[in-house]
Amino acid sequence: MHNPFPPTSEALDDPNGLLAMGGDLEPATLLCAYAQGIFPWFESDQEILWWSPDPRLTLRSAEIHVSRSLRKVARQCGWRLQYDTAFTDVMTHCAQVDRNRLQAGTWITPSMHAAYCTLHDLGVAHSVEVYEADRLVGGLYGILLGDMFFGESMFSLESNASKIAFIALCRLCHDHGIGVIDCQVHNEHLVSLGAQTIPRQDFENHLRDAIKTPMTDVLANPLCLLPKDPLSLDQRLGAQLAGTVAELL
Repeated sequence: MHNPFPPTSEALDDPNGLLAMGGDLEPATLLCAYAQGIFPWFESDQEILWWSPDPRLTLRSAEIHVSRSLRKVARQCGWRLQYDTAFTDVMTHCAQVDRNRLQAGTWITPSMHAAYCTLHDLGVAHSVEVYEADRLVGGLYGILLGDMFFGESMFSLESNASKIAFIALCRLCHDHGIGVIDCQVHNEHLVSLGAQTIPRQDFENHLRDAIKTPMTDVLANPLCLLPKDPLSLDQRLGAQLAGTVAELL
């Protein structure tokens, strides 16, 4: 049974987590990667680079820290929440944020954009959107496999909008048995919300429990991780999700 990736223990220390290069961004490849705690990040003039950093930044959904000032924003902003209604727009805004993935976020190339939109169409990539009236002011997107949400990127057009989207993600994860959100690498923005680094091995141990599907089955057919139907996030979790920011408190 072929694994297209080397063992994560072979990832470099410098740059932290660089594991492999090359390959493709087909759904089967991406699902195989995420099931092992591996994610792609590369710039448009590079080969595809695959990463498995040690330590790993994660946040337990029950331990989200909401400061007093952020609670005040949530009570007064009047923003509303939607899920999976503007996935492509969220990715486009995230791609326009000027930052470096290994320091503060992600750079989304056209090929990455297309690949994750395909995963969205297949029902494993999801977005949380924050609206002020009819204007999209913040959001995030990521991958949901089993009971693990892999956060990919977020954006804000108004102060605190991305934090509000992340709080919404934590609330829905906590309410539906998703105990850990993968935040990938150190990020002060997320640390302020309660994210902490853990050893790679601890992350991978949790990942195996969260996904449940044996790795032998994943390697034989990564598409076995796809849901039977490409449902939206609320349909997939089987519940009505918060529609306003005030409902998060």
